[in-house]
Amino acid sequence: MKLVSFNIQYGFGADGRYDLPRIGPAIADADIICLQEVERNWSRTGYDDQPALISAMLPHHHWVYGPAFDMDASIVTAQGVTNRRRQFGTMILSRLPIRWSRLWPLPKRRMLDPLNTQNAALEAMVVAPSGPLRILSLHLAHVGVAERLEQINFLLSHHARATAEGGPWSGTDDEPARNWTEGEAEPPNPARAIWMGDFNCEPHSAEYRRLTGETPYHPGARYADGFTDAVAAAGQTPGSLHTHVKVIAGETRLRQLDHCFVTPDLAPAVRRVSADTDCPASDHFPLTVEIDL
Repeated sequence: MKLVSFNIQYGFGADGRYDLPRIGPAIADADIICLQEVERNWSRTGYDDQPALISAMLPHHHWVYGPAFDMDASIVTAQGVTNRRRQFGTMILSRLPIRWSRLWPLPKRRMLDPLNTQNAALEAMVVAPSGPLRILSLHLAHVGVAERLEQINFLLSHHARATAEGGPWSGTDDEPARNWTEGEAEPPNPARAIWMGDFNCEPHSAEYRRLTGETPYHPGARYADGFTDAVAAAGQTPGSLHTHVKVIAGETRLRQLDHCFVTPDLAPAVRRVSADTDCPASDHFPLTVEIDL
């Protein structure tokens, strides 16, 4: 299967031009797609409903959208209120049915300078041929290391409780007339997971080491709650890919800020990881992971 993670920068390319359809070719042939910086009803993007427009590009994919923050953008006239929300968040599209999903608002610190925004992780459970697994499309804080570490710890704590917590509902339906279950079996909340997105950190950073369970003072030692970098699982060198471009003081800087992390049991299934540095649709490049699921 092919998985793609892409921070689309709400449709603005590295050339500064808004052109949402440019993301289509980068994601069209993927089986599971994790997008970040997807928005609705912003003046800068012509008040487009981007989740609707993106889903129309992939009519054979299931999809969910999770706004990290949600602001009033209603239109008030003498006739009444036209309710409208200005939203910014993450999205998951999948050829496999999305059995359930939920949104995790991530810990946030109030900042004086520069701008800081609410971030979130969108979680979706799909049943692959090899069994159920959880997919996270996430976007970590873009400014502070300490804030990103708080967000990672928050997500790892929820991940550790997945199987004990169960899915959206569990137990015996004691009100069958209310049809809480709609005749379906209890949905799983599996330990197997894939996290993809814009982590705003580079390989071997403090955040990266926390995700992989590495200890900074004992090379090679890893905690059991760590994830595996898909790049390393594929036998490639972490840091050898570039997923973000930025010009600083006239110098073009290429970095890998976008990653895919898998639970260790999935590491042997990873075949290849690549970044499409020719894609002009964003200041990030789409990250593609080929994995046997």
